[in-house]
Amino acid sequence: MKPDFQRDLIPRDDALHLIGTLNAMKDKLHDAAQQWELLDENGHVPATPSYTALLQHATDAQDLSRDVLHLTADFARSPHHTTRAGSTVLKHLGTAATMSSHAAPHFTEAAECALALPRSANPTDRRYLANRMVIDHASARAFLRRTSESLRDAAKELDDHLGFQRFLVTLTRQKGQPAPPSPRPGGRHR
Repeated sequence: MKPDFQRDLIPRDDALHLIGTLNAMKDKLHDAAQQWELLDENGHVPATPSYTALLQHATDAQDLSRDVLHLTADFARSPHHTTRAGSTVLKHLGTAATMSSHAAPHFTEAAECALALPRSANPTDRRYLANRMVIDHASARAFLRRTSESLRDAAKELDDHLGFQRFLVTLTRQKGQPAPPSPRPGGRHR
């Protein structure tokens, strides 16, 4: 490989380690988005939604967001972010960091609505609070899903980068091999 190509490559072990980290984090966020439900099995708002459970969703989302932010900052500090693949990975990580940071406030707002719901005597206010709670909770889960998708895209970019590296290794091996011997003249009679 030419030195110009080598500067633009992320070392295989580093890429594999990051892919593993991204996939683990992606799965945590995807699972959270799937498991942290507000509505009951019939799709209805519970009569008394749990403020504590919704606040726990916010706390856990904040922890997940912190992990995404740390991963993004670590990658941004690495020399790998300057490569072509690395800049694309950093773009996906930046999107993931932004999306994840929006989830916790929406879970917190859903919890705030859950806390106010039993205190509201007016049916219109109760309906408004219940609808707002559902929308905030669904928005928070959507932010978790979008974070997971961005992490998936970053891992795919690294996987494609490793495929490119394998191609380059194959290409350089082919160039380094001697050419097959040409047929000898004189083996045919005229």
